[in-house]
Amino acid sequence: MRTLLENSNNIKSHENCIRVQDPYSMRCMPQVHGASRNAYQHLKELTEIELNSVTDNPIVLSDTVAISGGNFHGQPLAMALDYASIAASELGNISDRRIYLLIEGKFGLPRLLTESGGLNSGYMIPQYTTAALVTENKSLCFPPSADSIPTSLGQEDHVSMGSISGRKFNQILGNLEKILAIEAMIAAQAMEFRRPNSFSRILESNFKIIRNRVPKLEEDRLLKDDIHQMILLVTQQKLIVK
Repeated sequence: MRTLLENSNNIKSHENCIRVQDPYSMRCMPQVHGASRNAYQHLKELTEIELNSVTDNPIVLSDTVAISGGNFHGQPLAMALDYASIAASELGNISDRRIYLLIEGKFGLPRLLTESGGLNSGYMIPQYTTAALVTENKSLCFPPSADSIPTSLGQEDHVSMGSISGRKFNQILGNLEKILAIEAMIAAQAMEFRRPNSFSRILESNFKIIRNRVPKLEEDRLLKDDIHQMILLVTQQKLIVK
């Protein structure tokens, strides 16, 4: 956060602000994002261990020795995948809260980030979209690793269901990319209303990148193409982070 906000003229303009605190979705970003990062690092560590582990069954040690064990069991990754799913879902959850703060018409920003309210909806519908995606992600957070159905006549009586955990995690990540893309689009619109204040080098660079793809919203238009362009910026990692 310090890097993202370094030398921001906009931050300096708020040094004598009368507000005591920001909402949690702003004030607690390091803690929430950090917790999700820790979950991802845990999954990464376990994945590397499992990729380098012997999972054969049986494990043939020689012409005469074979050991039938359980190193193939997917529980280590299944639980970590479910943990990471919650972490990714929470990133989308807090992102949607920040989006809502930007469009609700507080702190000097116009409602829905449009100067032509009433006949124009501004960025109302994109926030509907993120709210829907966040809800879908929450529904995908049920941990398959907590479930098990016996198969193979009871021989395989406890299984990890880790493949389902992985599929659901992938769905959540896809939704998260869309949520973060919409947040970046709306944040760029909010920056327009803070001029002539300037922002940090990183934020100004990202603002230019976004504006090369998505113009400022003056009056209502179909936002499908704008959102698509933002999703490409996120998935192709075109935005600058350091």
